[in-house]
Order: sequence, then structure tokens, then C-alpha cells
Amino acid sequence: MKITVRVPATSANMGPGFDSLGVALSMYNSFTFELTEGGLTYDGCPEEFCNEENLAYVAFCLISGRAGKTFKGLHISMNTHVPVARGLGSSSTLIVAGAVAANEMLGCGFTRRELLQLCIPLEGHADNLAPALLGGFTASTAEHDMIYTVQYEISDKLRFFALIPDFETKTSDARAVLPKVIPRSDAIYNLSRVAVLIRAFEQGDVNLLAIALHDRLHEPYRRSLIKGFGTVKEAVLRAGSPIFFLSGSGSTCMCISDKDIAKDIEREIAHIPNNWKVFPLTVDRNGAMVID
Repeated sequence: MKITVRVPATSANMGPGFDSLGVALSMYNSFTFELTEGGLTYDGCPEEFCNEENLAYVAFCLISGRAGKTFKGLHISMNTHVPVARGLGSSSTLIVAGAVAANEMLGCGFTRRELLQLCIPLEGHADNLAPALLGGFTASTAEHDMIYTVQYEISDKLRFFALIPDFETKTSDARAVLPKVIPRSDAIYNLSRVAVLIRAFEQGDVNLLAIALHDRLHEPYRRSLIKGFGTVKEAVLRAGSPIFFLSGSGSTCMCISDKDIAKDIEREIAHIPNNWKVFPLTVDRNGAMVID
């Protein structure tokens, strides 16, 4: 038996929504899973990840084990377009693909929401997992080890532009630069913007988004890890977008417009070091899909 699962990239945090907000975007990794008579083999995967610690395989085993299902062997083929360690949820695509594949191939019977709950220990939080699995714009919270995720509307008028440099940012480094204690004023600053942000996305209000996507909890500290952050931000402003924020923990940065400004951004960032590239994206509303 063989199936292919396509999983979208995701942008998490989204300004003030630290570890809670995320959106699925039209950049994809596809994974083909085939049951075999024994062993674990890969195609299209870097050699150092061709092992039992690969998150696609770990998730496959997690879901099959929780359902009491067994299998002899597995072959995983990968066709990946989401860059690794760039703040676009590449690890979540692996986890989601493995979970969905096991659920479908072995008849585990879990709902998408149940898969999300089961996979949280592999990722740590749901800001990337939820949109990758469910699609669209999501907000997630935890209570007594239970994950609660809601989906919000997001206007079709909005166009996302991922600006991706040629260097990685490790999540561990991005976590390390965050302060242990934050001022109450910064917490209030972010909370008030999350509430406004949700409505601004629904309305497609670019001017309101430019205010609502400001952050004081992570971006001021993490921007030091992103070479050229300020220069790229100024270039995006000249190109016509007042919106600029880190995608996840970086190194990708994201901007939003209600116009197609990809060529303008390309022109403005052409001479900035680290080979920044622009990827025009739309919101993926389907999440992970079995396509074969």
C-alpha cells in the first residue's frame, strides 16, 4: 500500500501571537509512504536524516502505536520545498505527514483534532502543527495538557511574501535570546494586538495589520540573529508594504500586502547580502491532504 501526503508550510507567532498563532501557506512538502516487508528506507532525504529519528517516521510509529496497529517495514520518499531551519515549519510538515499517513494507511481512526493532540509532544506547541494539519489561520492554547485550537477567517485580499535568506536560524538559539521575565506593559502590548489582529486579518485591513503585527515578546530579541533584518525591513517599506515580521523564529521574514508587490520587493532587496529571495504565497485553507 502506498499514499502521498502533501503538507503546507506555516508561519507561526505572527507578530504578537507568540507560540499560539499560525497560518498555513502555499509552499509544500510531499511525502510518499509505502508499506514494505521489513526495514526503513528513504528517497529524497539527506543521509544524516535517513534513520529512525526522522520525525516523519517517529510520527508514523507514534500514531500506529497509539492505535495498536503494527507494520513490518516502511519506505518514505520526500519531495521537499519548505527550507529547513528558516521559520516555515519544516519539522511540522514531517510530523503531520507521518501522522496522517499512519492514520490513513493503517486505519487508525483518529480525527484531525486527535492527531494534533497526539503529536504535540513531538513539536512542543501547536502554533505550526495546527495550521499544517488543519489549514488556514489558527490560534491554539493548552489547558491541563489538552490542546484547544480554533480557526479564524482570513481575507482573500491579503497576499503573503516570504523573504528567505541563505542562512539558518536554530530554534534553540532563538529561544536562548529571550528574556526570562518581561515587563507587564509588554504583555499588555501584545495581548491588545492579538485581539485586534484577528479582526484585521478577517477584514483584510492592511493599515490595521501594520499596527496589530507589532511585537515586544520575541522579535526585539531575535532580530539580532537575523543578519540584515533592519535593512530588509526598510526595503519592504519602500516596496509598498508597511507590514514586516519574523516568521516563526526566523530566519525567514514575512510581509503582507493587498497588492502584488513581489517585483518591487525583489528590486529593493537585490543588493542586500545573504541572497534574500522573495516567495509570493497565499493562504492554504486545506492543511495536510492525501493526494495519491
